[in-house]
Amino acid sequence: MSSSPVRGPFQWTVAVPVVTFVLMLGTWTWHEHWLVLAAIGVALVAAVLAAVHHAEVVAHRVGEPYGSLILAVAVTVIEVGLIVMLMTSGGEGTSTYARDTVFAAIMITLNGILGLSLLVGALKHHLVSFNASGTGSALATVITLASVTMVLPRFTTSGDGLEFSPSQLAFAAVASLVLYGGFVFTQTVQHRDFFLPVSSDEYGRVTGLLDADDDDHADPPPASEAMLSLGLLVLSLVAVVGLAKLLSPTIEDGVKSLGFPYGVVGVVIALLVLAPESIAAVRNAARDRVQISLNLAFGSAMASIGLTIPTIAIASIWLDGPLELGLPPTQMVLLAITVVVSVLTVVQGRAKAQQGLIHLVLLAAFLFLSVKP
Repeated sequence: MSSSPVRGPFQWTVAVPVVTFVLMLGTWTWHEHWLVLAAIGVALVAAVLAAVHHAEVVAHRVGEPYGSLILAVAVTVIEVGLIVMLMTSGGEGTSTYARDTVFAAIMITLNGILGLSLLVGALKHHLVSFNASGTGSALATVITLASVTMVLPRFTTSGDGLEFSPSQLAFAAVASLVLYGGFVFTQTVQHRDFFLPVSSDEYGRVTGLLDADDDDHADPPPASEAMLSLGLLVLSLVAVVGLAKLLSPTIEDGVKSLGFPYGVVGVVIALLVLAPESIAAVRNAARDRVQISLNLAFGSAMASIGLTIPTIAIASIWLDGPLELGLPPTQMVLLAITVVVSVLTVVQGRAKAQQGLIHLVLLAAFLFLSVKP
């Protein structure tokens, strides 16, 4: 992160939130022309990048593990906004958008972000180390959230098909919030040290916490700069949700014209939202701060389920149509394999490049089977 994230004669991170917000307002009632849609698509990507950048600035101000938490929540707000906007647009696949997007986020975080971070970090530093206690509790929370919200609907009998009944959906929403809130308390208050970057010996064994002042990061931004980024973050999030609403019919038409399943729409949303966070995680891994990379990966997966499902449950009160959360058989198998591999990765507290490669192959299998089920 640069030492002056938002200062200077011209900074794209300041201009983009304003420009994209103005574009959203200006094209709200007229956006059918392909040139306008192209501009909206570019603006949407730019707004996502700007939103995550400003989340990082605020995160840098408050420090770890609060920084990873803020970034994960910001990304999840974008994701929820995109899901709700796509569901309100109607269409054949709206009943599974939430499930497809959340599951894609889980696979991208647990296999993509985690795999890239371990691979890059291990190739550069031979072995990477992290706190197995903190990371293990994060993984356990993700597994429980995924099981309660997306595996159980496959086997319950009160709802129709892959749906929860209203009371079951309410229980899943409350359980998700309780689990997520409990983890946030553990991460930021009760056992904060378990989620800080660690030092290790030549064999990858953890020897202690890294000195927060002995790193290559820039100094935290002043409070005024962090407040400016907070305001620009909110503006960026509003622009992302609005632009996604305008672009959603085009995304669906594009997927349909290519002959891909509707679930690919959820994969596109997750890839778009998580791309900047993936870059941040890989950068930390390259600096031998894999713990921060894991905080980002598991935190995003956790927030994606723990915040998205309750929000969609509330939105389903006024949204028409069914809400299918149960996973189909192929996705359940991929989730089961990912859980086993992730446990074997985390339990050791250190990892080699091979483990990162394994996770990336699982991500590739998920992406391929999403297109060719």
